Amino acid sequence: MAEAAKVIENSQRDINIAFVNELSKIFRLLEIDTKAVLEAAGTKWNFLNFSPGLVGGHCIGVDPYYLAQKAIESGYNPEIILAGRKMNDSMGSYVATETVKMMIKKGATIKGSNALVLGITFKENCPDIRNSRVIDIIKELQSYHVNVDVYDPWASSEEVKHEYKLDLKTEISELKSDYDCIILSVSHNEFLKLSLADLKADNCVIFDVKSLLSNEKVDARL
Repeated sequence: MAEAAKVIENSQRDINIAFVNELSKIFRLLEIDTKAVLEAAGTKWNFLNFSPGLVGGHCIGVDPYYLAQKAIESGYNPEIILAGRKMNDSMGSYVATETVKMMIKKGATIKGSNALVLGITFKENCPDIRNSRVIDIIKELQSYHVNVDVYDPWASSEEVKHEYKLDLKTEISELKSDYDCIILSVSHNEFLKLSLADLKADNCVIFDVKSLLSNEKVDARL
């Protein structure tokens, strides 16, 4: 019973995040700021406060699959649980694809362009890279033949190399000054101190997955 309670708690969070992730996709099409809408909705006392984003880690991104598997083994098809998982697992690819679309609109040549992904851990201000869905952003960008640098002062370069086969940048001095796009994927406190102006090329696209920066400083947010 205790294990079941833990699994449904994580599954509930996963489904709630999937809902706001879907809202963010809808509001992007409507050209509405998702964060502003959620803040307004949050003024109602019983509104559940969740934010859109990537869902990884060793609990929320995994436990729903355990529950779904047990349900299937018992002869039940868990539609909502799997729908939530499908939505959340799509977000990394979605962020990368939307970024590429914005780069094209700004006249960028995608093949051979330079991208900077800020953060590889599965959540902010921690070194844990287990089941980080940032890798989905990176792989999708690489599928367009974009050169991707990944900077994270919290993560271990050895662990990232072993787990994801990536050469991690851990010092600001290792970064370029002409990135065609910058994706802020994890809201580490250190990223608030970064001077993006020193890192971006002309017409650089900045996608703030975690809405860490003010709206006027970025091209898009979830």
